[in-house]
Amino acid sequence: MDASMGDWTRYVEQSPSLRNTAAIFAHSGDSWFWLLGLILLWGFGSEYWKNLALILGISVIVTAIIVMAIKFTVKRSRPVGEWGKIYRNTDPHSFPSGHAVRAALLATLAVGLAPPWLGLLLVIWVPLVAGARVVLGVHYLSDVVAGMVIGLLLGLLYLRLI
Repeated sequence: MDASMGDWTRYVEQSPSLRNTAAIFAHSGDSWFWLLGLILLWGFGSEYWKNLALILGISVIVTAIIVMAIKFTVKRSRPVGEWGKIYRNTDPHSFPSGHAVRAALLATLAVGLAPPWLGLLLVIWVPLVAGARVVLGVHYLSDVVAGMVIGLLLGLLYLRLI
């Protein structure tokens, strides 16, 4: 099933607008993007938003360490492709998708801690990020499914600890 997803990547490559849209969603899960946004929220937000930004930021960092440990244990190679050279060069391992883990983690924490509108927005965003990673050819479907499950479970664990 993972290999059959290659057909989707060929379709996306033929449609520049679809490819650009997928790239936006794929990059919207980048850790640097989220950490920068959370630092700005912590610096300029009200006390409520500062606390939320701190919780989310620490959760993203701890989760990144866990994901890297899994990736370097499993060592599954990424699908062959051209898009996402920065990911292919800095992190050659595909399983699990760090973007899918991060997206599901953030959505889970937002549902538990943030205003309902933010939780809903992030829940809708999760499959868009995960799907974009597959159609752009930097992950297999099983990478993002496992990533979403891991993110959900870590988010629930963090909520319990909080």
